[in-house]
Amino acid sequence: MNALYITLGVLLIVWVLGDIFFAVLVPRPVSVSARLSVIYVRTLWPYWRSIGLSMQNMERRDSFLGMFAPFVLITLLALWEACNILGFGLIDYGMRAQIKPTLDSFGDAVYFAGTAFTTIGFGDYVAMTLPARMTSIVAGALGLGIVAVVLTFLFSIISSFQRREVRVAMTDSRAGAPPSGVAFLVTYAEFDIRSHMSDSFVEMQRWIAEILDSHLSYPILFYFRSTHDNASWIAALGAMLDAATLLITTVEGESSGQAALLIELGTHATHDFADFFNMPLKGGAGVERREYDDARARLAAAGYALRDTEPAWKEFCEIRRRYSEPLNGIARYWAIPPAQWIGDRSSLRHNS
Repeated sequence: MNALYITLGVLLIVWVLGDIFFAVLVPRPVSVSARLSVIYVRTLWPYWRSIGLSMQNMERRDSFLGMFAPFVLITLLALWEACNILGFGLIDYGMRAQIKPTLDSFGDAVYFAGTAFTTIGFGDYVAMTLPARMTSIVAGALGLGIVAVVLTFLFSIISSFQRREVRVAMTDSRAGAPPSGVAFLVTYAEFDIRSHMSDSFVEMQRWIAEILDSHLSYPILFYFRSTHDNASWIAALGAMLDAATLLITTVEGESSGQAALLIELGTHATHDFADFFNMPLKGGAGVERREYDDARARLAAAGYALRDTEPAWKEFCEIRRRYSEPLNGIARYWAIPPAQWIGDRSSLRHNS
């Protein structure tokens, strides 16, 4: 029986430490799904999302959904520590005869493990043998190490989030809030800066590459919502992809090389995001013909020369369906504020 307690404790500690290793220290996507953090976050989010969507007030809803990621980070640290204390408690209970006074219950063993793990060490229980003493030393070292590693992880997460939001704010100033690919093109025409559009596409490529690297390495970043009203990094990504698609398929006489590169990278990113969360990768263009015709009218009014309607519409649908379904899948999953052609648009009037 004592060996069983020790074995269970060791297995629990190894499982938790493995989760911390993959979640915090491995800077790349990990396909191991039977991890404590993955189970915890993906189980909790649907319930949290459901409560948020039941709120009628949009401001309260977005505020509530925005609290999920910070809440998870704090409680996940507590969960990692609690599971480690429980694991060491199992080990100590298996070695209870080597601790004075003898541990009378499993609760006493968890208490003793907790004082060792948190390095409090009240001294009311004392390990008397080498194995028991080494267990307490290892528990104290792991307690300090886990806190130090996770605090560093938190700073890294916040830094990545802030860099992401800089581009979201810049996109809002050019494409509106919620952002729209049509509004982006119209803004550049109104301010007569169409020659600088390629530079914006290059900047967006760099931003997408950074998100692709950081969010797949640390998936908790997906759950951090934008600090700006009616804004979302997913909507910003979709708006820029739509702007690039319209420039290539509908607008005539504009440089479209960087727009094509943006679509390639953005499509790759949306597919990787959707695949990571087991979402559909294929679907339709997600835009009605009436919406497309309205977009053409706005672009023509802004001074753009346009291609013939039918071939342009056909090419627009062909390109957009490459990223539409995965993009809308992640938009719906994280319940972003609806934007033009992106997310849940059932309550929107389409005037673009």
